[in-house]
Amino acid sequence: MIIRTSVAALLMSGAASLLALPALAQGTIKIGVNQPLTGPVAASGQYVTNGARIAADQINAAGGILGSKIELVIEDNKSNPTEAAAAAEKLIVRDKVPVMLGAWSSTFTLAVMPKLMEYEVPMVVETSSSGKITESGNPWIFRIAPTTSMETKDFAKKIDKFAIKRANFLVVNNDFGIDAATKFSELVKSHGGTVGVVERMDPTAQDVSAQLAKIKASDADTLFITTSVEQLTLVLRQAQALRLTQRIITTGGSQAPDQLIEHAGPAAEGSYHLVFFTPWFPENAPNADVAVGLVNEWKKRGYQFAGLTEGFRGYDGILTIAAAIKEAGKAEPKAIQQAFWKVKVKGANGDIAFEKSGPAGKESGQNVPNVYVIQIKDGKVTLPAF
Repeated sequence: MIIRTSVAALLMSGAASLLALPALAQGTIKIGVNQPLTGPVAASGQYVTNGARIAADQINAAGGILGSKIELVIEDNKSNPTEAAAAAEKLIVRDKVPVMLGAWSSTFTLAVMPKLMEYEVPMVVETSSSGKITESGNPWIFRIAPTTSMETKDFAKKIDKFAIKRANFLVVNNDFGIDAATKFSELVKSHGGTVGVVERMDPTAQDVSAQLAKIKASDADTLFITTSVEQLTLVLRQAQALRLTQRIITTGGSQAPDQLIEHAGPAAEGSYHLVFFTPWFPENAPNADVAVGLVNEWKKRGYQFAGLTEGFRGYDGILTIAAAIKEAGKAEPKAIQQAFWKVKVKGANGDIAFEKSGPAGKESGQNVPNVYVIQIKDGKVTLPAF
């Protein structure tokens, strides 16, 4: 049976659940959260965690799930793949979580995946985009974020509007960036363009002027950039200092355009960004009531508005996990894993349901989310006229 879960429906546990599962009502249902709370991408991890907190608080305020409250057990993966794997093991072995949310970066998530296989615990992947995650045969993975292939497929509908003749690439040197450079290069070529310079940068690099100098020397009209918002701010400033004139398009959905406007200022002007949630226009979302509700609660709590482009991931992730626990009827890893295939959740970014991805018999779950293009124009986030 498919459960169609809106925020309101999910938050109604009912007296029957309380009577049927008295043991659960005596404690809490733990959900592990594995995010980068310190290190180079800490801001993004904090935003995702804040979104998760909002969802958990809303569910608990309405009585919880199966008669029990949700307890988020949050671990800092320190923006490091080794730490991400260690955090996952702590959550599973020490805290006995039956399900997790994580782990932001593709590199972190790939490091965690062997632990999921070893201990047979499912995880909702809220951000990571590498195709390897759902194609490697890990049946404990359920991703609500789009793959890079999905992102390029959606952008293919709009790319001709940009009339790209030659494109350069500057990407973070990890699975996230390398996959983006590969897939978007293929897209540019398939639409009649050519690829010029492809440069990589370390995730912690503070100076990319050498890479940008090579890019400036190329005769390309467009520069695709893939990295976290913290590094992107530096890249935009340095590109402006070098008087780089190429049109900038960022990929990966982790740009926080408002944060770029605030910290990069004029250096962000005119840039385009692929995002997976548009908090500036929540009334246009497929599930407008959910999106507007999240945006209003985020503002009420005084969280930085810019973080909503990441925060929605944690929010939708916890809604999805809660729906699976409710469908499973118990907080046990195997039951939750099986329940993920049956849920249909109305999230802030649209409907969430899982399709099979990967080798037969070992499929991972993959949702098909929405992708949008926005532009920073006159110091504001706008929707391009196409």
